Amino acid sequence: MLNLPICAGPEKKSDMTIAPKSLLSKKPAAAAIPIRILSKSQYKAGKAPLSSAQKKWIRAAGFDGEKHQTVAYPDEKGNKAGVLFGIGDAESLDVWSAAKLAEGLEAGRYRLDTKLGSKGTSDFLLGWCFAQYRFDGYKKERSEKVRILEVPENFNATRVRMIVDGVFLIRDLVNTPANDMGPSALAAAAKSLAKEFKANVTVTAGDQLLKDNFPAIHAVGRAAADAPRLIDLRWGNAKAPKVTLVGKGVCFDSGGLDIKSASGMRIMKKDMGGAAQALGLARMIMALKLPVRLRVLIPAVENSIAGNAYRPGDIIKTRKGLSVEITNTDAEGRLVLADALTLADEENPDLLLDFATLTGAARVALGGDLPALFTDDDVLAEKLLISGRDESDPMWRLPLWPDYEDDLKSPVADLLNAAENSFAGSITAALFLRNFVEQTKNWAHFDLYAWNQKNRPGRPQGGEAMTVRAVLHYLQAAFQ
Repeated sequence: MLNLPICAGPEKKSDMTIAPKSLLSKKPAAAAIPIRILSKSQYKAGKAPLSSAQKKWIRAAGFDGEKHQTVAYPDEKGNKAGVLFGIGDAESLDVWSAAKLAEGLEAGRYRLDTKLGSKGTSDFLLGWCFAQYRFDGYKKERSEKVRILEVPENFNATRVRMIVDGVFLIRDLVNTPANDMGPSALAAAAKSLAKEFKANVTVTAGDQLLKDNFPAIHAVGRAAADAPRLIDLRWGNAKAPKVTLVGKGVCFDSGGLDIKSASGMRIMKKDMGGAAQALGLARMIMALKLPVRLRVLIPAVENSIAGNAYRPGDIIKTRKGLSVEITNTDAEGRLVLADALTLADEENPDLLLDFATLTGAARVALGGDLPALFTDDDVLAEKLLISGRDESDPMWRLPLWPDYEDDLKSPVADLLNAAENSFAGSITAALFLRNFVEQTKNWAHFDLYAWNQKNRPGRPQGGEAMTVRAVLHYLQAAFQ
């Protein structure tokens, strides 16, 4: 997916991951190994067409259709004839069960020998591809293991392919270390995406941010060697409904002068995870040619420490005209988002969504797998939650509780950037952002982790796409 310099030498280029297009094939082949999906009841009812010898083989292997049981069985010549995969008492196969199956198979070519319906087939193909993501471009020895799946006849896999492309892009962006994914590299990734889909992109960098009235973005990023910048990508018919995505692009977060601990800083390359979600979702939208006027805004900075770093107690300006007293320089994401959201809101889009790895408080409340959703729009919230359930891409709504707004009051400025108590940190952060969305009626904020703490089938340790498949599902329903 990404084509970036790796540590072995700045002149060397390498694809970071396996190409999604190499995992699915439209062309049938006689050598493809059939895969049959069976529940326990289906297996007991003899739904698998097997010879008596194969049945004995499968019984000897202990297979009875339990969830995630896999058995390969031979033909009369001893060659692999097929694979059975159990789903227990479930009625259908979900994305992550499909990933579990794919992960356990040997390299080779396979075909699905069970009719799963359109949704089930889509989930199967997604899980199949997600299981094979790898990020090993920095390694001397790279995995060559590939499992190819034949796309079932009469199934259009375009949407699946476009989703996988977007998810792999997100994972690549988040996984790439900060020495290769600073603000300038993130801007280059956006320009590459724009070029592929004939979108327009402009980048405002360095002191030009001050001239163009993005003071908060400049304040947060000015101490870094790689200058702060605002990335602005536009695509689509100017007469179509306006959909604007804003992504937090803090490419590394030291915490600033309120410096993080060593353990707290360890994976802060992922603090641009919101920007990655926005770019990955934008890829899906453009590839599927959704009838929207798309805009993507990414404030890209590194929160560094130097003599010109912003300080606790400073009062900084924002594009909105609101002044902000700094209580903690490690609450920087909301500051750069403030300027970007103000710019987005000036255009009054039909839908405004922002994505951010914003608070540890959201992770304490919901864990790493469950992003927090904030919005004042009950209808939008319900549709996003339903889409999340449909796509196995969950989120959980938290309230924009108005009584907590007092925690953001400053005696010397319009706002504090962070409450000075430890309560409801994700809610107060969302309330802070709401101050910068005035005209737009349909706004939602996603506070997400963008990271898998451990390896699971289809969800390897490292950078992760969160909420974007749900949002795409919603967008396709709302604008097609």
